[in-house]
Amino acid sequence: MQIDFTVEAHDEPGTRILAVSGELSLSAASALENELNRALESGVALVVVDLKSVEFIDSTGLSVLVRAHQQAADTGIEFGIINAVSQVDRLLRLTGLTDRLTLANAEQRLDHGN
Repeated sequence: MQIDFTVEAHDEPGTRILAVSGELSLSAASALENELNRALESGVALVVVDLKSVEFIDSTGLSVLVRAHQQAADTGIEFGIINAVSQVDRLLRLTGLTDRLTLANAEQRLDHGN
């Protein structure tokens, strides 16, 4: 079975951005977890997970994000998610994770006039 999931990392000064696309479920969680671990160990001050292209997220995917948030907090790294759309945003709101995980003003912080 083909997994419809990708994670692309790119860096800006002091920041690692992980652009996630597809379905973040049990079958894809370890790939995201590996990228998050690399990001958190890279020495950046901020890790951002861009969920703009995520079509679906399940409890395993949510757990990966919560663990990464906790690991970042434990090591003094700022962590957040941006651009959660439709089903993903609704699930984050229903579980109470929006306030905990969403990075406020991320678009302004990441916008360099492009």
